[in-house]
Order: sequence, then structure tokens, then C-alpha cells
Amino acid sequence: MQPMPPRPYRAKPRTLVQAPMSFAQRVSTPDGALLATFVYGRLRPGSVPVLVLHGNGGTHYTFDAVIGRLLDAGLAVIAVDARAQGQSTRGTAALTYEQMAEDALVVLDALGVERAHVLGHSDGGIEALLLARDHGDRVASIVAGGANLTPEGVVDEWDTQGSVRANRDWASWLAQGDLPSSIDPTLLPSTEEALLDAELLQLMLDEPHIEASSLASISCPACVLVGEHDCITPEETNAIADGIPSARLVTVPGVGHSLPRQAPDSVALQVLTNVMLAR
Repeated sequence: MQPMPPRPYRAKPRTLVQAPMSFAQRVSTPDGALLATFVYGRLRPGSVPVLVLHGNGGTHYTFDAVIGRLLDAGLAVIAVDARAQGQSTRGTAALTYEQMAEDALVVLDALGVERAHVLGHSDGGIEALLLARDHGDRVASIVAGGANLTPEGVVDEWDTQGSVRANRDWASWLAQGDLPSSIDPTLLPSTEEALLDAELLQLMLDEPHIEASSLASISCPACVLVGEHDCITPEETNAIADGIPSARLVTVPGVGHSLPRQAPDSVALQVLTNVMLAR
């Protein structure tokens, strides 16, 4: 009997936000990645839109409900599927949070946007911190939700290393090329998809490495947002908030790490508060 194959970690849905869209294109990066970029609402001269950056393995759909609330408040939203995730491609550059922050700037440049309010969740929260620290002239404000400064700042609730191993095992099984005739490989996650998921998950195990003291250069309005039951340790969250001058630390009661899905009103409120403070 043919042995059962290992199970890959996850699938990749292609779901779009249910909101009026004015732009949907892939933006090219210098290393050849194609970043799926969406604009909800309309970019208007002189206005400052909101740039949303999602977490590891996700898509911009994470912010579906939040985007709707921001549009209702009259703000345009730029949403990006991060490289190697959603409908964006991998490119050849090293997969790092710094690279993903640079990707966000490529998108802003392609859209002719000088400054944006940045809303980042999880990995996107890390990228928001890097953007505000290293490119303050492009950032009007940040909400960094569920962000961490070090791999040790996350309580691993998902056995991330086990998931990396599962994806690599799946890729190895497919690479053997001895599938039974009853299985159509085009209906399965491919070797490339499994290895890419493993690389993305490994990123969380290896990075980031951000000195809290380096955040002192962030001068824009900043909110450090965390769920009451988040997988980010309190010590890590406090280090981020203490490192940013005048940062607001907001804990959302009763929710975990998935802040945009579990508490979209709270997330949108912090963005709108930042918009008022930045005026």
C-alpha cells in the first residue's frame, strides 16, 4: 500500500477585500519580485493614505473589515500582499523584514505617494517599525500591532519549527516523483509552494533583531497595539512602547494575536487617532 504523504502546513486563498477598489496591479521591485498592490478608495492629491501590511503567510485580506471602516472615515487605503505571499512573487533578494519594508517604499513610489500612515500587523508591525525608524520622512504615523523585536519575544503557539519541517518533508516527498496514478499533482501544493512556506516560517524563527534603543529616532505619532491574550510577550511589547518617544500603548481586551480580524473597530480607531494627531 502506498504510504500516506506528509501534510503541508497551509493553503493560500485568493480572497479580495469587499470594498471599492480603484487600482489592482503587480508592482515590480529591482530584484524581480512582483508585489500585488491594491488601492481601496481613491488617492487624491495632497491627502495621506493608509498603507496596510499583513502578517506572515497572510494576505492583505487580513484587513478586510478594517479597510471598510477606514474608507467610511474618508481615507484611501493601499494594501500590499508581501513578497512571496498572497498574489505576490518571491524575487531573488534575501527574505528579510528590512527587504519587505523596502518593498513598501517601492509601492509608494510606484503610486506617487510621498507619505502614508502605516498600519502593520504581526510581521507587518515589524515592517512598520522599520519604516518609521529608517524612513521617517515617508511615514506620517504608525500602528504596530502584535509586533516583536526578537524571535524570543513570541510565544510559539503553533510549533513553527514543526511546520517548517512538515513543509520540507512534503517537498521532499513530491520531489521523489513516484506519485501513484490516482493522484494528480496539479491539485496539490507544489514543491515550490511548500519550500516557500518553510522559508517564510523560518523567517519568524530567525528574525527580527531590532534594538529597542534604535526606535528612539521615531518621531511620528505611534501606537503599539497588542491583544490581551497575544502571543507577543508583555516584556517585548513594553520594550517597543518604551523605545518610541511618546508612543501610545494600547491593549485590546479579550482578543489574541489576530487583531485586525478579532477587533477591527479597535484597530481602525487607533489609525484614526494617529491621523488626528499627525495633523
